[in-house]
Amino acid sequence: MIDWIGISLLLGSFFALLLLRIPIAFALGISSLVTALHLDLPLLLVGQRMVNGLNNFTFLAVPFFILVGNIMTEGGISDRLVKFADVLVGRFRGGLAQGNVVASTLFGGISGSSVADVASIGSFLIPAMKKRGYPASYAVGVTVTSSVQGVMIPPSQNMIYYALAAGGLPISKLFLAGYVPGLILASTLMFICWVMAIKQNHPTGQSYSFKESIAILGEASIGLFTVVIIIGGIVAGIFTATESAAVATVYALIVTIFIYKSFNKAAFGRVMKGSLTTLSMVIAIIMTSSVFGFLLSFLNIPTLLAEGIFALTSEPVYVLLSINLLLLILGMLMDMGILILLLTPILLPIVMKIGVDPVHFGIIMVLNLGIGLCTPPVGTSLLVGCGIGNVSLEKVTKDLWPFYLAMVVVLMLVTYYPDLSMSLPRYFE
Repeated sequence: MIDWIGISLLLGSFFALLLLRIPIAFALGISSLVTALHLDLPLLLVGQRMVNGLNNFTFLAVPFFILVGNIMTEGGISDRLVKFADVLVGRFRGGLAQGNVVASTLFGGISGSSVADVASIGSFLIPAMKKRGYPASYAVGVTVTSSVQGVMIPPSQNMIYYALAAGGLPISKLFLAGYVPGLILASTLMFICWVMAIKQNHPTGQSYSFKESIAILGEASIGLFTVVIIIGGIVAGIFTATESAAVATVYALIVTIFIYKSFNKAAFGRVMKGSLTTLSMVIAIIMTSSVFGFLLSFLNIPTLLAEGIFALTSEPVYVLLSINLLLLILGMLMDMGILILLLTPILLPIVMKIGVDPVHFGIIMVLNLGIGLCTPPVGTSLLVGCGIGNVSLEKVTKDLWPFYLAMVVVLMLVTYYPDLSMSLPRYFE
C-alpha cells in the first residue's frame, strides 16, 4: 500500500523548507526526521543511516581532493596554467577566449570543481579579456561555461558523490569515462569561441618566444604532474582513489612550498580554513541525504517514478530524453552535488532497466547537472563569474545562448553514443 501522506510529508516539507531558505542540510534532516516520526521508525535507525552515509573508504578521497585543489589554487598554479594555455592558442584570433577553455580543462584536472575554476581562472582571465577588448558578458560567459570541465575532467568530486550514491562504483572507471566527453566539450566550446572571434572581430593574443614557451611549459608541467599521480596511480592499480588523493596532496605541498615558493603560513591558514568549511558542508549534506534517500526508497518513490515514466513510454530514447529534461530543470534550481546524492538512487534503477551502464549514466548526470551550474537562478558558477566580471546576470545569460546550445549538443551526443564515455574504461579493463 502506498503511503501518500508519508510521501507528501517528505517531499512537501523538504521543498517548503527550501523556499524558506533553510540550508539544504537542515532541510534534508528536518524533513527526514518528521517523516520518520510519521512512519514510527526508530530514531536510532535515523542516526545509523546518517553514520552509514559516511562509512565508506572512498569518501576519504573527498577531503583530500578538496585540499589538493585549494593548495594548488593558493600556490599559484592557476596563473601558470593561464600562461601555458596562452602559449598554446593565444596567438590566434580570439585566442585568449580559447586559452580560457584550455586553462579550464587543465585546471579541472587538479581542482575537480567548477566554482573553484571560475574563482581562480576567472580572477585572472576575466579582467584580462576585458582589458584586451572583449565584452565583459562574453568574458564571463566563456569562463563560466568552460568551468564545467572541472566536473568532467578527473578528479571530479561530483563523480565521487555519484559513485557513493550508486552503491560504490569503481572510481577509476568513472574518472576514465569523463575524459572523452570532457575533451569533446572543450573542443566544442573552442569552436564556438573561434566562430564568435570571426563574427565579432576579437583581438589576437600574445605571442611568446621559443625560450619563453619552454620556460612556461616547464613551470606548468610540474603542477600538472598532480593529474598524472591521481589518474595514473588509480588506472595502474598503484593507488586507490583515496591513496592517490593523499599522495597528490603531499606532492602539491612540496611543489608549492619548495618549487613555486608561493605557499606561506598565511596561505596555509587560508587553505585549511577554506577546506574545512567546504568539507563540513559536504559531510552534513551526505549524512542527511543518506537518511533522505533511505526514506525515498522506504516509501517506494523510485518505483512509483519508474512506473510513471514507463507508463508514458518504454522506448530508451524517450526515457533518457525525459530524464535529461528533468535533470536540466532541476539543475537550474538546486545545487549539483545535492541532486546527485538525491536523484541517483531514484534514477539509476530506471536507466538500468533500459540497459544503460551505471558508469555511462554517471557521466550523463554529471554533464547535465554541470550545465545547471551555468544557468540562473541558482547556478553557482554563473553567480561567481558575474561577481568577478561586475556584470549583470541577465546580460550574461542573454549572451550565453551559443554556449548553452553547444553544451546541450554535447550532452545529447554523450547520452545516445555510449562509446564516447565507455571506450576508455573498456580499454583499461
